[in-house]
Parts: sequence; structure tokens; C-alpha cells
Amino acid sequence: MEEKLKQQESNIVKVVLFGPESTGKTTLSRQLAAHYNTVWTPEFAREYLQDKWNEEQKICETSDIIPIAIGQMELENKLAQKANKILICDTDLLETKVYSEIYYDGIVDPLLNKYALKNNYDLYFLTNIDIPWKADDLRDKPNERKEMFSVFETALKKDNRPYITLSGDKKTRLKLAIKTIDKLLAEK
Repeated sequence: MEEKLKQQESNIVKVVLFGPESTGKTTLSRQLAAHYNTVWTPEFAREYLQDKWNEEQKICETSDIIPIAIGQMELENKLAQKANKILICDTDLLETKVYSEIYYDGIVDPLLNKYALKNNYDLYFLTNIDIPWKADDLRDKPNERKEMFSVFETALKKDNRPYITLSGDKKTRLKLAIKTIDKLLAEK
């Protein structure tokens, strides 16, 4: 199982959209992938948990965390092979770790913790909460957005991850993300 959480080595640039629910990560992931003519890694947990919700009306349980992490890394490793210079990741294992800590009183599976800290990315885009929250079956913290943002930012700082906060409307976020990625690509 441990091998399934390991990030395969590659020469491409990897960026992660990171932050609380309903902050525009998926929209921006799609936009950036289109701009750079590359692929993006969707959030595996979204489909996994939506299927579970549709079948059982249940949300994530601790037993779901490792299957979600494995599914995320399988997607990322597969799509990294198809990427054109850059892979846009709608999430990563660090985000899964943060959600595990939040929802399960600080409990994180040791394997998830190991690979959340071990897997590497060139840059994180921390998505701010300054856009409207949109409800769906899985989102459940509309009144805790400031606290959630703080937890995500703290995780990036604690693990010394390179990040930039994206704020403003979709156009503003996309413009700053492209400018930052262009600079990153030029340095590689």
C-alpha cells in the first residue's frame, strides 16, 4: 500500500491548488490546464464521496481517508505522464491530511502523514475565501471559512511549502497564477 501513496518522479513542474472548500480550485485548475495546453488532476475525493453520498447518504469516514489518498496519487501519477511541461493539481495529499486533522480530531494515518510531507510540488496556490460559498452535498462549513483558511495556510507554513495566496475574482486569480507559473517555467 505504501507504494501507492508515493509520487512518481518526473521532470515536469507541479503546482497545487490548495485551500478550503468552495474557493475556486477546480475552476482555476481547468483554466490553467487549458491555458498551458496540459492536463490537470481532479480531486479524487469529490467523486469518491459524491458516489458514497448518492448510494448511502453518508459522508467521509476515517476508513475512507487512505482509499482517497491512494486514488489521488494514482490519478496524479497517471496524468503526470501525459502533462505538457506542467501538471495542475486540484489537490494533494497535504490537503487530505489537513481535512483528516479537521474532521477526525487531529488523527492522521501515519502513511498519509508520511507521504503528505514527502511528496514534492513546485508551488502551491492558496485560494482565498473572498468568493461566494456555494452549497452542494459535500460542503459543510459555510460559517467556518476564516478558520478553515487559517488552518490551510498554517499547514503550508508549518511544512515550509512555497505558496502564493490567490484572491479576487476569477480573472484576477487566473492572471496572477499565469504570471507566477510563467516565471516558474522560465526558471526551470
